[in-house]
Amino acid sequence: MRDADWDPYGGDAQLTPVFGRLRVRTLVMLRWLAVAGQTLTVLAVHYVVGFELPLGFCLGIILTSAWINAWLTLAISPQRFASDWEAAAQLAFDVAQLCALLMLTGGLQNPFVVMLAAPVTIAVAALPPRWSLGVGLIGMAGTGAMWLWSLPLPWFEGQPLELPIVYVLGLWVAIIVAVAFTAVYSRRVSQEGKRMATALAATQSVLSREQRLSAMGTLAAAAAHELGTPLATIQLTAKEMQRDLKDNELLREDAELMVTQARRCRDILKRLGDVQSVTDLRHDRVELMAALEEAAAPLRGLGPQIDVKLADEDREAAPVLRRMPEMIYGIGNFIENAVDFAETRVTIEGRWDPGHVYIRVSDDGPGFSPDILAKIGEPYVTTRSGTPGQGGLGLGVFIAKTMIENSGGVVRFSNAGQGGGAVVTLRWPRKQVEAGPALG
Repeated sequence: MRDADWDPYGGDAQLTPVFGRLRVRTLVMLRWLAVAGQTLTVLAVHYVVGFELPLGFCLGIILTSAWINAWLTLAISPQRFASDWEAAAQLAFDVAQLCALLMLTGGLQNPFVVMLAAPVTIAVAALPPRWSLGVGLIGMAGTGAMWLWSLPLPWFEGQPLELPIVYVLGLWVAIIVAVAFTAVYSRRVSQEGKRMATALAATQSVLSREQRLSAMGTLAAAAAHELGTPLATIQLTAKEMQRDLKDNELLREDAELMVTQARRCRDILKRLGDVQSVTDLRHDRVELMAALEEAAAPLRGLGPQIDVKLADEDREAAPVLRRMPEMIYGIGNFIENAVDFAETRVTIEGRWDPGHVYIRVSDDGPGFSPDILAKIGEPYVTTRSGTPGQGGLGLGVFIAKTMIENSGGVVRFSNAGQGGGAVVTLRWPRKQVEAGPALG
């Protein structure tokens, strides 16, 4: 079985998807819309269409919902997030209120019975399962109560509408199925959105970290330049003190120590500057072979042998790439995943043509299993059992793939054949990754 996982924070990241929370204002606003819609519908059916309704009871039930809304508006800050139980209680009330109103206006025969799906869907999308399940059960209990008792559906006088019992039973089943299907669909979409948001946040964090590390060389050169002048002044002053304090042995030794330490600081800064000047060309420009070696270097000696090579032996013609932290990070991640599952060997091969640069990472392990190969590259795809913060989150390949694509590349996953191991092929347009001509 092939894994598609890597924990970029070494066990410190807490990437467990969290359930969304609802603001009190959101629940209040939705309830005001429901109150307005129910009021207009009841009044229109009674006065415009001319159907007889228990108008007092209907308006009383609607007024109860409006009263609760007014109390919530005055007693609780609308910007506050409702706790899970508070949101569940409000949505459960909405379900019960709607069921009571429907029982007075025809029950299951009332076409507006489909509105029961709305609060249940909101609960499933925004609340943990134990609370959303409770709201759903209240909705099902309400439809069952309508089945047992409800007032007749308002209809034209002298033309009573009697639906066959089998048809009403079918309506009841259809409503239950519709509510359940809508709730499950909403939950799946909500979870997928939350998982994707969490994974993208992890990707941005890793990329930011890599960019900070890449900038350290430039910062070291800047520090060497800025500190050189004050250190020269300190050294000059210490030498003058050393000459003026020939007769004071104790102070003269302190002055000599200052001169020695200032010289040592200047030597350190000089080495930093020299290293930066040597690596300046490599910092923004890196040969294809050097980029592959850099990505593979931290993983050598971990078990399988790692071979890095170019498909074309003419290394003079190999493209010189722009140094991009996301590219090096992504390649290294795929190499690490290959090392985890290789039997004896991992091969990293670079190739190019006039239009593209290719990198192929392959191993002699078991390869991608069919179920993983069908969805690899999505967040939280893994075959390794794990708990949050301990690996097994299935984010590594997703992060690497996202970084490669952000750099203009394309990632393809495949197997080398029966028993041939896994293959990851990366491709970039040369104009996206190739460095410009070197200055000077």
